[in-house]
Amino acid sequence: MNNSTNNLETATLGGGCFWCTEAIFQMLPGVKSVVSGYAGGTRENPTYKEVCSGDTGHAEVIQIAYDPGLVSYEKLLETFWEAHDPTTLNRQGGDTGTQYRSIILYGNEAQKAAAEKSKARAQKHFAQPIVTEIVPLKKFYRGEDYHQDYYRGNPGQPYCRAVIRPKVEKFEQKLKAAGH
Repeated sequence: MNNSTNNLETATLGGGCFWCTEAIFQMLPGVKSVVSGYAGGTRENPTYKEVCSGDTGHAEVIQIAYDPGLVSYEKLLETFWEAHDPTTLNRQGGDTGTQYRSIILYGNEAQKAAAEKSKARAQKHFAQPIVTEIVPLKKFYRGEDYHQDYYRGNPGQPYCRAVIRPKVEKFEQKLKAAGH
C-alpha cells in the first residue's frame, strides 16, 4: 500500500484564468488535487466578482496538492512556464487585469529558491522578459464551488472549447510523448 498521500506538499501558482491552469495541472501525474482560488491581495474572503473588479489585489490562482515522490516542485514550475505566457503583464490572451497576472506564491524558502532558479532557466526560452511575480503566500482563498473542476464539468462551454481545450490537447500530446 502506498502511504505517499500522507506526505503531500502544496504549490500555489497563477497563470491567468484559473480554469485553464487547473485543467492542465489536473493531468500531471503525481498531482492529487487542484483547487481554484485567489491569493496575493488584501481583501479577506474575496468573491469572484470582487477579484474581477481588480480592487482586491488578488490573482486567480490554483493550489496544487502533489506527491513529491511522484512529481517534483521543479516539474510543477516547468509545467507552469509552459502552460501560460509569463511575459505579458496582467494579461493572458483575451483576459486582462491584475487578477490574471503571472505569479508564484511560495510557501517556504526552498520553494522561493526553486522558483527563482526556475524563472532564470525559463527566461532562456522567451524573447521578452518574464514578468512573473515571486512572492510569499500569505493566504489562499478557495474559489466558489462553480469554479472547481470547471473544464471537466463544462467541456462544451464556449470558453472551454475555444481557449482551454486547445491547451489541454497540446499538453496531452506532450504527456503522451513523455510516456505518461
